[in-house]
Amino acid sequence: MNIVAVILGGGEGSRLNPLTRDRAKPAVPIAGKYRLVDVPISNCLNGGVRKIYLLTQFNSVSLHQHVSSSYHFDAFGQRGFVRILAAQQTPGSQAWYNGTADAVRQTFRYLMDEQPDLIMILSGDQLYRMDFSDVIQQHLDKKAALTIATKPVVREEAGALGILQSDENMKIVNFVEKPGTGPEIDPLRAPLPDERYLASMGIYCFQADVLRALLMDNDEKDFGRHIIPRAIKEHDVYSYVFDGYWKDIGTIGSFWEANLALTDEVPEFSFYDASAPIYTRMRYLPPSKINCCDITRCLLAEGSIISGHRLLHSIVGIRSVIGAGSVIEHSIVMGADYYDAEQSQGVPPLGVGKDCFIRNAIIDKNARIGDGAYITPEGKADETVTDLYSVRNGVIVIPKNAVIPPGTRL
Repeated sequence: MNIVAVILGGGEGSRLNPLTRDRAKPAVPIAGKYRLVDVPISNCLNGGVRKIYLLTQFNSVSLHQHVSSSYHFDAFGQRGFVRILAAQQTPGSQAWYNGTADAVRQTFRYLMDEQPDLIMILSGDQLYRMDFSDVIQQHLDKKAALTIATKPVVREEAGALGILQSDENMKIVNFVEKPGTGPEIDPLRAPLPDERYLASMGIYCFQADVLRALLMDNDEKDFGRHIIPRAIKEHDVYSYVFDGYWKDIGTIGSFWEANLALTDEVPEFSFYDASAPIYTRMRYLPPSKINCCDITRCLLAEGSIISGHRLLHSIVGIRSVIGAGSVIEHSIVMGADYYDAEQSQGVPPLGVGKDCFIRNAIIDKNARIGDGAYITPEGKADETVTDLYSVRNGVIVIPKNAVIPPGTRL
């Protein structure tokens, strides 16, 4: 069975701005040392899918650098690759990608070079751990044209999601986008023991010839709005029910919550599962050094130097420097891409300086927070945007490469 996976790099990612100001959504760091794109790639590798294409368009340089430096396959071992397909103008098309379906359509000839039997379509901005070999096996057992991974959700959640109606054999017979929570949602209830509904996870397993037929005779742009409803009408489409942890990282609020949830004593999603690891770039950094600090419910990535007063319920990324006396609570400090080799006069060093206070914040990479800075979203209106910070979903975000002068109160 020849299987190809396609990971969608996403559009502008405006709801994650300013984290996506200089990078694509899948390149956004998570859990201190990973990137979001590591999740679908790792799920593929753990499930035996080793031919992976990544479609990119917006702010893709750092994503390209991460993938090219992280995923190398042994030339003498099992064949495989993670290959980037960037948007391009060709004699047949002068347009960039215009939606998820259009992105796959424009790159389809490259996918078919591998002569795949199945093509999996995946998102690059979700946090989950799924055994794709189970999805593929059910797809084959059902003789499906398309299998859609679905997440059971309660009525209150279902109203704002794309809901798939299935029969007792899990064959999908209807799709309704954001049906609301009124009486009209009742017929969509899933054939499960409790009152739940099947929400589409945006994870698709297609027969290659079926995907070709659905894409090539039209110019429809989106899988969720166009291709999937049509597939349900014309083909045998089945639901693969996934009841594990799954989080769509689409907003600053969901990103902040998903990261901090990793600090729970027993988190719903764990990066410590050795049976299905999440892979990332090997950096060969030294261990983190703790000079003096009260640390509770935190993740500390390698290569950091911590001299703070208190770290509470926070993520500290690679190469982070936290100065003496500083307090960081309910925050994400993404760290740095490098160590300061030479300190410029009048500019704070990389990291968080001495005697700072930071709460409910995201400090993006390579930020320089001067001594005595006070950073919190309290008293600031949502959607506030300045050169030094943004406030979204109740979280204050200091953008990448920002310089916060000593004594600044934000």
